[in-house]
Amino acid sequence: MTDQGHGAESDIPGKPTSASRTTLSHIMTHNDTNLLGTVHGGVIMKLVDDAAGAVAGRHSGGPAVTASMDEMAFLEPVRVGDLVHVKAQVNWTGRTSMEVGVRVLAERWNESTPAQQVGSAYLVFAAVDADGKPRLVPPVLPETDRDRRRYQEAQIRRQHRLARRRAIMELRAKSSPTED
Repeated sequence: MTDQGHGAESDIPGKPTSASRTTLSHIMTHNDTNLLGTVHGGVIMKLVDDAAGAVAGRHSGGPAVTASMDEMAFLEPVRVGDLVHVKAQVNWTGRTSMEVGVRVLAERWNESTPAQQVGSAYLVFAAVDADGKPRLVPPVLPETDRDRRRYQEAQIRRQHRLARRRAIMELRAKSSPTED
């Protein structure tokens, strides 16, 4: 995917960051736990993907599929009874793809303290049409200084993803086919 950022050629009107921002909240139960008795990381990752997918679909005005997830960080364990809030927004858009940033917060069921950040992730979604082919997405219009910073950081992450992919492809091209 060599999706370039929007330039002056885009005919699709942009959408402000706030237009697709969302929060998904879920109470963690015993069904969500791992062998250590805390919430399984995969449960949190599914909530992250669900919230990010909702944001991507809302921003693009139709179906969007997960292309990649990177920098998933688990900062604190989540426990049974915690009310988890997954906050997501579009940070950057290209022609057919979007980076969605996600923050995961947890409110402890037995404490009267504010929600604490327990995780974060960045996902890339590709907008697709009814045939599964890439389709154009509206440019995102950052509204605040924080949104503008996130947009710039997303561009850096995109450059790193593309450079990593190029380096891997070059290495594979040099290696012998019998090594795989």
